Amino acid sequence: MKRRNFLASAAALSLLVSDAWAAKKTKPATGTKPAATTRAKAGSKPNARNVSNTTSARGLRGKQPVTYKPQQPVVHTADDPIIERPPQGTSASRLPPVKAPEPPAEWRTYEITTTINLRAKGGPVRLWLPLPLNQDTLYQRTLGHSWSGNPATASMRRLPDGDLEVFHCEWPDDADARLQLTTLVTTADRHFDITKRTVAPERDDILRRNLQASQLIPNDGLAFQLGERILGRIKDPVAQAKAIYDWVVDNSIYDPSLPGCGTGDVRQQLISGQYGGRSADINGLFVGICRAIGIPARCVYGLRTGSSRLFRSLGIAGDDATRGQHVRAEFYVPGYGWIPVDPSDVRRAIAIDALSDRDSKLLSLRKVLFGVWEMNWIAFNLGTDIALPGKQATMPFLLHPQLEIAGRSVSDATQYSIKTRQVVI
Repeated sequence: MKRRNFLASAAALSLLVSDAWAAKKTKPATGTKPAATTRAKAGSKPNARNVSNTTSARGLRGKQPVTYKPQQPVVHTADDPIIERPPQGTSASRLPPVKAPEPPAEWRTYEITTTINLRAKGGPVRLWLPLPLNQDTLYQRTLGHSWSGNPATASMRRLPDGDLEVFHCEWPDDADARLQLTTLVTTADRHFDITKRTVAPERDDILRRNLQASQLIPNDGLAFQLGERILGRIKDPVAQAKAIYDWVVDNSIYDPSLPGCGTGDVRQQLISGQYGGRSADINGLFVGICRAIGIPARCVYGLRTGSSRLFRSLGIAGDDATRGQHVRAEFYVPGYGWIPVDPSDVRRAIAIDALSDRDSKLLSLRKVLFGVWEMNWIAFNLGTDIALPGKQATMPFLLHPQLEIAGRSVSDATQYSIKTRQVVI
């Protein structure tokens, strides 16, 4: 027999023996020879051994027991996501990565002093002062309060929903009412980065609350119809909010002759088709349209505390902030969190600084104020439809000090003064 015929016969014999041995592996091996002996007989030639090994591996595929290795422990740092290697098939594996927030490096501290000094005649005096946000954020922290004066009672009250805190005090009949409240607040400019979708999700009850209508801000009917016309086929929520922002800037008018921050009556704007007013009106319009198309949004009520690096009209001159109240807005997108906007200040710059809609500075400001808050401003609260302690009627929002003499509201700003200055701690 020739050598190549002998090798072919040996390979075929080895193949048959290997297949038979693989089939017997599933049965109890009683009286059989060890596998090593079979391999030794079939493996007298190198080529036969190679074929036998390959065939055995093919025959045993799928029969080996499954073993599970424990998942490696996850080490969390400020630079690494909290959810790094979630178990496969869990809801966590479908969430965007979440990172610890990075606090800003530059902060400015303001001292805000509110002074009440009046002679009450004909009845007792009651006062409610809005206080800065009671929860620390990445753009604002309240460092403390101090007060002096002669009220008969004084206390700090936090409303049940946690969105608002007030200083409440009372004087008896014909009192010479005096009070000075000083608050220290530190702020940092707030920026939205579209490249970082790493913010932890907001609570469901807060999101639901900021989709609901309020007394002056509807979320259906005309607001929904307007939102549909603005969006068209836009599906991305950030792009949707940007389209609403641009529409509000293009179609509203800032009226500096109105008192305070305006009425905030978005319902009346939608009915009349005349859009605009002051900050509570313009930014409230943005919030109402966002809510109508399903984007949680809210107004943030606050006070300008310093000069602006962007435009002169967007800050205060000197230290008098008595008429510096200003309303801003923000909307929520999963993964990004609350995104700051201020279409009202774009319209304010046009009205007060006499800019044209095509001015290059205005175009830059328009881009900046979608996603940026210059924090020469402090936030007071997020509350709407407010029932103040000891006051019967509800208020759509609380932004200015509220005075009552003998049960009658006194809205004249000459009854109080607000001073602010930047300090170094």
